[in-house]
Amino acid sequence: MTTTAASRFAGKSVLITGGGSGTGADMALAFAEAGARVVISGRRPAALERMADRHAHIIPVVADVTDEAQVAALFAVAGVPDIVIANAGVADSNRLSRTTLAQWQQMLAVNLTGVFLTFRAGLQALEQDGRHWGRLIAVASTAGLRGQAYAGAYAASKHGVLGLVRSAALEVARQGVTVNAICPAYLDTEMTENTIRKVMQKTGRNREQAVAALCRHNPQGRLIAPAEVTATALWLCSEGADSINGQAVTLDGGQA
Repeated sequence: MTTTAASRFAGKSVLITGGGSGTGADMALAFAEAGARVVISGRRPAALERMADRHAHIIPVVADVTDEAQVAALFAVAGVPDIVIANAGVADSNRLSRTTLAQWQQMLAVNLTGVFLTFRAGLQALEQDGRHWGRLIAVASTAGLRGQAYAGAYAASKHGVLGLVRSAALEVARQGVTVNAICPAYLDTEMTENTIRKVMQKTGRNREQAVAALCRHNPQGRLIAPAEVTATALWLCSEGADSINGQAVTLDGGQA
């Protein structure tokens, strides 16, 4: 990494929920390598500690984003983050007629309420500190842009995230703060591996066939790499993206 790249976010602080693995971990390392102080949160202490061992600028905090008190404690450690990335999420699938109330509530609690609590705390911190620059990013999904069979609860939660993003963006538009969402198709992560295993178990398909089934709507016919989400997040936090606000930046290979 060049000296310029290594200091790109020097002096900036970043908070990333769900930062212990997958896309969150990839973003955490990239922002840390670019000079930022990065606080990551999650529910698995071991995963968070492994990430902290990878870079001196990464600080782990165990926190459940569905718990208001734990989110407050997380921000007590993070201070006033310049950049807040609500990445924590869960996925589950079932025919709507078979979806239990517990499944529905879990999708909404983690994927939507978790973003609300994270964004609310981030905005409160920025406003109380009188900051005139900030970036809030939600890692959503293409499921937030269109319906998805057998994933009604998940899709509903992600649609809710986009409504929250667009509304918040209008509120802060004159404050030097932007609020955006990144909407990838199926990612090449541990979460998607769990989905692939479920497809294999339920349909009898092999792994290659299961992956192809997930990628059938992506014209490129592939899973999205976490690094692509990271690159988008870095761009949204750059000076050249000051006018990008209230948007759902889609990473899906060009799906119509």
